[in-house]
Amino acid sequence: MARETARLAEFATALRYDDIPEPVLAITKACLIDTVGVVLFGSSLPWSRAVADFARHTGAGGASTILNAALDRVSAPAAALANGTSAHAFELDNLRQPSVGVHPGAGAHVAALAVAEEYNASGRDFLTALVAGCECMLRIGAAARQTSEHIGFHAPGLTGVFGSAVAAARLMRLDARQILMAIAVGGSFCSGLLAFAKAGNGGMVKRLHMGRAAEGGVTAAYLAGRGYEGPDTLLEGKFGFLDVYARDGDPALLTEGLGTRWDSLNIWFKMFPCHVTAQAPVRAMRTLAHEHGFGPREVARIVLEAGEKVLTHHADREPHDVATAQYSVPFCLALSLYRDPADPRAFLDGPQQNPDILALCKKVELRPLAAPTSAGRRPSCRLQVTLSDGRTLAIDDTAWPDDGAERVEAKFRSLTADLPHAERLLRRLHSIENQNLAELFAG
Repeated sequence: MARETARLAEFATALRYDDIPEPVLAITKACLIDTVGVVLFGSSLPWSRAVADFARHTGAGGASTILNAALDRVSAPAAALANGTSAHAFELDNLRQPSVGVHPGAGAHVAALAVAEEYNASGRDFLTALVAGCECMLRIGAAARQTSEHIGFHAPGLTGVFGSAVAAARLMRLDARQILMAIAVGGSFCSGLLAFAKAGNGGMVKRLHMGRAAEGGVTAAYLAGRGYEGPDTLLEGKFGFLDVYARDGDPALLTEGLGTRWDSLNIWFKMFPCHVTAQAPVRAMRTLAHEHGFGPREVARIVLEAGEKVLTHHADREPHDVATAQYSVPFCLALSLYRDPADPRAFLDGPQQNPDILALCKKVELRPLAAPTSAGRRPSCRLQVTLSDGRTLAIDDTAWPDDGAERVEAKFRSLTADLPHAERLLRRLHSIENQNLAELFAG
């Protein structure tokens, strides 16, 4: 039997900083900057504060930082729980595109930050651990063939455990056998259900999925370092990850191109605080409205052609809380005509903020998109808007300008504008390879 899980562990152990191509290091640093900015903003929200309070209660006395205004120190698993939840607290965290159910920053990055502080890691060792964790995690997501969510699991809550476990184990300087066991133990920490997507309420729990993934990965690595064991074919074996959490998973994809094709180059950065499936439709609506000068009260009908997942998971026209509103593509489309969808504060009141948004939401008709739902790293859709004067306007999605690093820095500054230490932290993150991680968040 091929042992792909073991090959991933061997790759993670053998990877050296000098082996990593410069574009991979660059996007990894951009992902780190994006993640820290998103966490700092997310930490101010009530559901994040509740988890941070719990982390202080259970993890007091540690060396790892909760990324909030107070910069509290707790144990590494507790910090990973709090920061992972904050990273996913408002639908602003980065992901892979085309999607394979992986959120690199809210998983591997926050876990690695927590462990790197405790282990006094160098910046180069930290970046190497990030790349190792993300490359493994992205391949695990691809091998599941985007089927985990078809059967009701929230995929990033599953895959995030493995990226977190590998990155944490690498920083702990575990050997290949121990990293294999970190993955093996981590499989029993996978969790996250999509029940909220059908209930239309309870979406707050979605934020916790990434916190639990980061915490679970760190815990698995700590246990593996103490001799704890799990099945060595956790990913590809019978009743393993691909057998249980996927349909028609492909174990060969776990190691295809490993070490030569860098999947981290597919990391993609959100600019709107809503689900990735709403990013392209919202962008298209804003473009159409700007070009033709219409407002929400002039709209008689909206037809959106989009991928199957929009129709099956993101079609709720009557969301009842903030998270389910951000998860609803019709709601996000409607909101984008009333408020600036790039401003996180536009979503803070959820569906209760304006009854006109809900009324317009119900005018959205969803249809399957005949063409593929993604091209390269770009989400895509087709939008048609009929106005009350009889005009029908249409647009196909267009790509973001190729200015990812600049957009990420602007996003960081926007999200941390109220924090006095933000610029100092941004400078340190830009030169992370030269930093001592134990001092990254020091005054």
